[in-house]
Amino acid sequence: MINKLIDKIQKTQAPIVVGLDPTMKFVPEHIQKKAFAEYGETMKGAAEAVWQYNKAIVDAICDLIPAVKPQIAMYEQFGVEGLIAFQKTVEYCKQKDLVVIGDVKRGDIGSTSEAYAVGHLGQVKVGNTMCKGFDEDFVTVNPYLGSDGVNPFIKVCQKEKKGIFVLVKTSNPSSGELQDRLVKSKEAGGSDRPLYEIVGEQVAAWGAECMGDSYSYIGAVVGATYPEQGKVLRKIMPKSFILVPGYGTQGGKGADLVHFFNEDGLGAIVNSSRGIIAAYQQEQYAKYGAENFADASRAAVLDMKEDISQALAAR
Repeated sequence: MINKLIDKIQKTQAPIVVGLDPTMKFVPEHIQKKAFAEYGETMKGAAEAVWQYNKAIVDAICDLIPAVKPQIAMYEQFGVEGLIAFQKTVEYCKQKDLVVIGDVKRGDIGSTSEAYAVGHLGQVKVGNTMCKGFDEDFVTVNPYLGSDGVNPFIKVCQKEKKGIFVLVKTSNPSSGELQDRLVKSKEAGGSDRPLYEIVGEQVAAWGAECMGDSYSYIGAVVGATYPEQGKVLRKIMPKSFILVPGYGTQGGKGADLVHFFNEDGLGAIVNSSRGIIAAYQQEQYAKYGAENFADASRAAVLDMKEDISQALAAR
């Protein structure tokens, strides 16, 4: 699947993933009214509104981008109906030949982690039939429990030819409370190093055993809001693709991203969520209005693509 992701990035010339992270405050009123008229102000009504909102955005941008990243929590808040909308979104995006990165941030031990991996990336046996669950192409994984939590995902990825992105240095402001903590080196005379570097080394080690044609299908999550750390981690993980959240609304911009990419122009894919899906609510795209929210999303993708392209050309 990493080969497909790279191929689509090269064809679209857009190292961009759009985060499909809907909340009701993003869904235009006309979509909500229609859904509520059919299903009432219920979880099913909310899920229907979210699904129609996602579908319109995907239709507007699918020819411009290689991948999408639905954040499962935004669907779980609407219970089982929300998870149905999540699954419908995943299936629809795959029909549009988009690579789907499930932002699930799972990680546990033993059979629990295996069940997470099977549910999102693999197949489960039901009687004599093998059935797929959510069937994303990649998922995000929390490495805090160590190899016990990550290896079940790697095993499923090897079987299904899919991938994971391991949280290494996240974009949120408080990430440094743990991720920047200095860890004493095991080597005599070695200097203390931040935890995110140690995790990055582990990702590189996991990835060395799981290579596609040129990059591993074991990638890393490193926030755009930390470009200096990204520069260090790019060197530590030369063959790992980096998923870069934090562009746009969280403060990251094209100029911050150049060090996340390798000299071949690959090695990173940049995420924007509400900066794209709620673009119509921004002053820059207000002219489109709520009725044309999907057109605003398309315009925002084109602007993001140009911003990143110019930054990479100037480095």
